[in-house]
Amino acid sequence: MMAVVGTPIAAAAALTASYLVFAALPPVPVPPENPITEGKRVLGKILFWDEQLSTSGTVSCGTCHTPAAGGSDLRLARNPGLDGVLNTPDDVQGSPGIIRSDETNAYLRDSVFALNPQITDRAANTVINAAFAPESFWDGRARSRFLDPETGAVAINAGGALENQASQPLMNNVEMAHAGVDWANLVTRLTNARPLDLATSIPPDVAAVLSPETTYNDLFAAAFGDGAITARRIAFAIATYERTLIADQTPFDRFVAGQQNALTPGQVQGLNAMGPSNCRACHAGDLFTDQTFRNVGLRPIAEDNGRQGVTNLPGDRGKFKVPTLRNVGLKRTFMHNGQFTTLAQVIAFYARAPGAPAQFPDNRDPIMPQVNVPPQVAPAIQDFLQNGLTDPRVANQQFPFDKPTLYTERAANHIANLGGGNAGLGGVVPRVLAASPPMVGNRDFRIGLDGARGGATARLAISSSPPVGGRITPSKTFDAAAVLGVGAGLGFATESWNLRPENFATGQVMYVQWIVSDAAAAGGEAWSNVTRLTFFCGRSGCPEPCLGDRDGDADTDSDDLSMFFAAWDAGSDESDMDRDGDIDSDDIVVFFSSWDAGC
Repeated sequence: MMAVVGTPIAAAAALTASYLVFAALPPVPVPPENPITEGKRVLGKILFWDEQLSTSGTVSCGTCHTPAAGGSDLRLARNPGLDGVLNTPDDVQGSPGIIRSDETNAYLRDSVFALNPQITDRAANTVINAAFAPESFWDGRARSRFLDPETGAVAINAGGALENQASQPLMNNVEMAHAGVDWANLVTRLTNARPLDLATSIPPDVAAVLSPETTYNDLFAAAFGDGAITARRIAFAIATYERTLIADQTPFDRFVAGQQNALTPGQVQGLNAMGPSNCRACHAGDLFTDQTFRNVGLRPIAEDNGRQGVTNLPGDRGKFKVPTLRNVGLKRTFMHNGQFTTLAQVIAFYARAPGAPAQFPDNRDPIMPQVNVPPQVAPAIQDFLQNGLTDPRVANQQFPFDKPTLYTERAANHIANLGGGNAGLGGVVPRVLAASPPMVGNRDFRIGLDGARGGATARLAISSSPPVGGRITPSKTFDAAAVLGVGAGLGFATESWNLRPENFATGQVMYVQWIVSDAAAAGGEAWSNVTRLTFFCGRSGCPEPCLGDRDGDADTDSDDLSMFFAAWDAGSDESDMDRDGDIDSDDIVVFFSSWDAGC
């Protein structure tokens, strides 16, 4: 019954009868320090799918681990690999993460990816059935013992690979975090965020615990007894959710349970052929993995030494985890580097078929020469893998593999490139870098500039009117920003923009464009393309304005006083509290009324 532990009561009742039919897998191992509870499971599901856990607001755990892709990544993105050159043999099909950003969350030009999302140097492995793995990640660096990320104390003595796995991407500067992020930063963001606010189409079990007023502190209190948000609890909750992602309702499971027609005759032939072909030597048992690490000779070890990077043992060089074959038919890429994009290519590699890539002999596993897939059974093996090991709940993203719709799946509804602009030095038209969600209340909204003349100055201009002839007529221009970088088309800048709820409304449209000082441009100014922003309110509605909170930290203190009076003395419209177009004593009265009330 472990497969239904932690599920909502109604869902558990519906699943219990069917679970007894699909009983091929063993009970899910659960460390005693982190027992499965419903409060932790649903909190973990919310955290897993919330893009607000990333400093960009564009990446959740689930972004790279989508059920429809068998728990891996639906997206195809290329990392140039060791040689730094795209479309060469050492390339990796990885996962897009965040655009490189500094400690203040300002964009930085990366030496490889420039001002585009960074790409991971390995393909995303599946999170489904990962609960059975003693160690996680391709190299097994998520070990069994889990140490509290903040205190270093032992939190789980054994069986905590999922907790280790869950906590690492949250601090990774390629995947989810800007430079210098620590757990205190993430705790602050969760405290200020409204759970899953960027998502829509919330799954029923999650919707049942979320009201517009629900906070992350409320959810942590329901899961752990009090509202404290800690790194340990974040990892515990996400790992708990992942332990309920058990795919055990495949045609193979029904076949093992006695339903003889669950597999077609061809699929039975494929299953039976895997033994003599030695596929099952590594993809063993009902999990279709023996959980070992092996070097199959895929690529030269110099490109990625795999397991050796964790153990420092020469015998582990080039070894990677043997992945499960369950739901492999849903994946878009295969192997640790995503080198293959079809199962036919994978089978051909193992069969050493004509035209398949050669295997590299250095430390290659002794089993590899013994793997023999005769051409006449290869189609049957592929059919079994493609169809016989696919759980329909995973393929159709049904509970417990259901998910919300993420912001990045709807971004085109909110950000549109309208073209236009005026070229600067080197004939390069600067471009607007708009990746942050334009959600009302987003304190970390950023608009970047790329492709400008390095060393120039630039101003971000905004307008509520559409462009004419590729230019907007600004209703406001931000203060001049220094353009970092050197050379034509290599300059970049960032403008931070607190989308305060008193200034924006859902459906409101604005147009943004950068104006760059550039003597080489016509008229002495280069203009970027125009980008249209359509602002939106989150899942829980637009937040209530707090006019006294000028720095957007959800608190009213002396910092807010300083900011308000600095703006008031300067005559800035940021201090026009009553929105009458005048900066006068009435604004002071409105400000202090809100400031005294607090947020």
